[in-house]
Formats: sequence, structure tokens, C-alpha cells
Amino acid sequence: MLHPEISALISLIEDPDEGIYTQVRAELKSRGEQIIPQLEQYWELHEFGPLFHKRVEELISSIQYESVYNRLRDWRNSPEQDLLEGAIILNRYQYPGFDETELRRSVSRLRQDIWLELNDNLTALETVRVFNHMLFQLHGFHGNQEVHSSPQDHFLTDLLSTKCGNPTSLGMLYCLLAKTLDVPVYGVNLPSHFLLCFMDYTPGLEDFLPPLEDSEVLFYVDPFTQGAVLTRDDIDDYLRNHRLNPEERFYRPCSSLSVIIRLMNSLIHSYIALNRDDKVRELRTLQSILLERMD
Repeated sequence: MLHPEISALISLIEDPDEGIYTQVRAELKSRGEQIIPQLEQYWELHEFGPLFHKRVEELISSIQYESVYNRLRDWRNSPEQDLLEGAIILNRYQYPGFDETELRRSVSRLRQDIWLELNDNLTALETVRVFNHMLFQLHGFHGNQEVHSSPQDHFLTDLLSTKCGNPTSLGMLYCLLAKTLDVPVYGVNLPSHFLLCFMDYTPGLEDFLPPLEDSEVLFYVDPFTQGAVLTRDDIDDYLRNHRLNPEERFYRPCSSLSVIIRLMNSLIHSYIALNRDDKVRELRTLQSILLERMD
């Protein structure tokens, strides 16, 4: 049962007076995402013309986008910047109605499968072999070999359902699973490619160990090629082949913030290739939140 005040507002959505609609729209938007089911319910219970349908679709889309914007800003300003949370927020941009609880359960099931194969006696290389076997052989995750990455390669919902991703989305999944298992695997921002590094570092023991930035990289992992293990010399060769200077940041772990920024940048380029200017504008606005300097 709709509240009479809400019903009255929704009934005015079709008003031909733009001034009235502007006020109604602002009032409904101020109520946030909780108004969306009521809009949908009212739509189902009454018959309206094309103007109502157009305005309601635009209103719902605007409310959902604003919710993603606010949630992303909160994530940007949070001290944790949890990688899974960042991926979920980006996922909500494309799929506002997805079941977040079920997505978290899917990630948890993957984590459980890997955890069952791990033990404290494994070396770093053996640990990575377990991750690689579970993700790439058993579960069938793989890289999209097309020249242009599809937008769907960037969203966690699609990655978990199709098992197909790009270097950044696959690396992000690898990283967030490693984080939940206290395995020191982090992203590495190479130009035109995304790698992982295994650090000589034990997460959770920060009070007893040197900071992450002072820890040594044991080796690198390429999530796009089934978790191939690489050395620093391989990074040198890659940079040399691409005529790039060997800057230290190309060898060191990057933050969760950097991973989400990179994923969004790749997504923007996917939409540029598809001439989706509307998506490009929206995503650049969202990305600008992440690029802001924190106070």
C-alpha cells in the first residue's frame, strides 16, 4: 500500500507542466533508492501514457546513478577501500538490481574452494599453483582474447557467470580472493597490461613487519595467461619491447583504489569503441571521484 503523499507525487509525474514535474522529480529523488519499488508498483497498478513511462525510466536511472556516485565517494574516502566493495559498486552501475548478497556468496564459495587446498606449509609458488589450478583449471576462468575488451569483461557479475575477463578484472578477482585468505598478492600497474605480484610479506601482521612498500616482490603472476609466473627480467623485457622507461612503479604493488581506477579506465575505452558517449560521460564523472585528492 502506497503512502498517500507518495501516490500524489507519482500521479503528478505525467503533468505536462515542466515546472510542476521538476518539483515532483526533485521531491521523489530526495527520497533515494527506497522510492524505486514504489514507482514500479504504481506503474504496475495504473495505466499511463508514454510521457509517464519516459519520465519514470529517467527518474529511476537518475536515482540509481546518484546512489552509485554517493557510494563510490564514500568508498573513496573510507580508510579500508575494500577491493570487493569497490568491484560491487562498479557492478551496480551496470546492474542496479543485481543481488549483492548472492554475488558475495559466489565470491565466498570460490574462496572456500581455494582455502580447502591451502595449508601453512606451502611455499609462495605452491600457493600460487593452488590459486591457478582452482581458478583457471577447475573453475575455468580465462582471458577474453578479442582485440577489444567487451564492457561485460569488467563487471564482477559477468566475470563470475561467463568466467571470461580482461587482465584487470581477472587480476582484481585474484587479488580480492587472496586478501580474504591472507595471501600477499597485489596488483601491479603496467602500461597496457595488468599483473600481480607476490610479496615477501604477511598480511595481518603489520605491527611486526616492515610496511608493504618496503617489502620485497618474490615474483609476478599474469592472470590473463592462466597465472603464468614471471620475474623482474620479464618486466624489463616487456618495458623494453614497448619502448618504456623502467619506472619503479611498474614493479611495485598498487592500491585497491588504483585497481578500480584502472578497471574504470578500461571500461571507458570499451564504451568509446562502441560509440556510447552517454556511458563514457557517466563513467568519467564517476572516475573523477576516485581521482580527487583526499582532504
